[in-house]
Amino acid sequence: MVGATDQTLRPFLWRAEKLFSDREIVSRTHEGITRYDYAEYGDRVAQLAGALDGAGVEAGDRVATFCWNHHRHFETYFGIPSIGAQLHTINPLLPDHHIQHIVSDAEDVVVFVDPSLAEKLASAVAAEGGEEAFESVEQFVLMGDESVLPDESPLEPLTDYESFIADESTEYDWPDVSEDAPAGMCYTSGTTGAPKGVEYTQQMLWAHTMATLPQAGLDIGADDVLMPVVPMFHVNAWGMPFSTTAAGAKHVYPGPAPDPADLATLIEEEGVTLTAGVPTVWLGLLEYLEENDADISSLERIVIGGSAAPQSVIRRFDEEYDVDVLHAWGMTEMSPIGTVSHLKPGMEDLPAEEQYAKRAKQGLFVPGLEFTVVGEDGSEIEWDGEAFGELWVRGPWVTTDYFQRPEANEEDFEEGWLKTGDVVTVDPEGYIQIVDRAKDVIKSGGEWISSVELENALMAHDDVSEATVVGVPHERWQERPVAFVVPKQGVDQDVLTDELLAMVKDEFPKWWAPDDVLFIEEIPKTATGKFSKKDLREEYADESLVAGKAPESKE
Repeated sequence: MVGATDQTLRPFLWRAEKLFSDREIVSRTHEGITRYDYAEYGDRVAQLAGALDGAGVEAGDRVATFCWNHHRHFETYFGIPSIGAQLHTINPLLPDHHIQHIVSDAEDVVVFVDPSLAEKLASAVAAEGGEEAFESVEQFVLMGDESVLPDESPLEPLTDYESFIADESTEYDWPDVSEDAPAGMCYTSGTTGAPKGVEYTQQMLWAHTMATLPQAGLDIGADDVLMPVVPMFHVNAWGMPFSTTAAGAKHVYPGPAPDPADLATLIEEEGVTLTAGVPTVWLGLLEYLEENDADISSLERIVIGGSAAPQSVIRRFDEEYDVDVLHAWGMTEMSPIGTVSHLKPGMEDLPAEEQYAKRAKQGLFVPGLEFTVVGEDGSEIEWDGEAFGELWVRGPWVTTDYFQRPEANEEDFEEGWLKTGDVVTVDPEGYIQIVDRAKDVIKSGGEWISSVELENALMAHDDVSEATVVGVPHERWQERPVAFVVPKQGVDQDVLTDELLAMVKDEFPKWWAPDDVLFIEEIPKTATGKFSKKDLREEYADESLVAGKAPESKE
């Protein structure tokens, strides 16, 4: 039964339309900058809802997007769930066979696709098995006006977005939607097998939105200007489109493939106060700012997640640009935010080094979630900052199963807990620190080595652009760490190797030091911008890398 007090998304849009109607939504597109306000946005969302009705979309149907971060994509965020359908965001960077699996598994009925991604989607449709995989799709919609329509395309039937909504009324009789109704869907990246579907109910997205608004979350207010660089196809851009709307704040969407110059320009011209993305984005921005004049003085906070934020990045943004980095952690299965690394009261008086060390941790759990950390013996670990264990989480926006994957449910969930696969420590103040993914921890001679901590140390060096560490097989020690480093241009690599190894040995036990430092042009990345250790392992899974180099004594 649907009640008037059900926790759903549409009241967030109602509030923004009524109370903040003149706040802007700004979007960088192929055609240039588009801007309008919440009042106009609400009209277009209503038109989209009417068009979906006309296309035969019903409550419970899944509607897919294959898009970058822009205003039309944002319109689907409220238009689709508010009619009782399910917004299914698809990562366009996935291989064709994963895209086929995702569309087939979800049985999408409509797919919205960006013009620049149409060829990519068409390749998945045209590939072997594509016709069967896309059998459920009744309409493809190209994100633009009629000028973007090609003369021919395997995406059939095909129309453009503006024509799709043009004849619909700006008034729409919104249905009552249950808080238990699925509102969103996102698939995991599938690094260890086929992608797994995670469904989000209206209530899950409502609860996640409410948790991100206060200071203990991301501290979002109506006077903020938010720019999510994290893709809208990746866990709903960490929920920021919903949170920004709920706050009545200004949206800025950076559009297709923004480079550091694009981001710096948008920050300066639109007065961005809060932005979010993976560490590689902000490493790129820092390098750009070193060589170019740009005014980012409006920027107050950067949320970094997806992988560990190097302490050097936190320090540089703070000391050079007066920008606070909020280190956050979460998962697709968690809608996604779980922790944010705010300093507790009184910690502002700590020495700078201690503050940076605290802020570099994944931080404190946001209100509403519970966690436990389970050691190898099955008992909860001590909160001493040293004991390791697997992080388990539960709460109102944490999924309790995967879509149509009972075999995965048995492995990844236990009595309402999500077993995250992240190995963590908890310090006496309750700050979580990810030591590694369970599959990425390096076990050498029976002892654990954290690849994440080594990576953060390596990236603190001024001559390093990117660095990652993986474990490779070793006959004597089981595994040994090898560092893969992208040096800055013109650096003497022999000197840099010596300096990096000396840094590591000074900060960690000597046997943690990588047995080799390999310089490469670029670290391979996953479809969501994280370093792809899986690709490196496959390319360098050769014991000759380390077999002749026994680690230094632990004595």
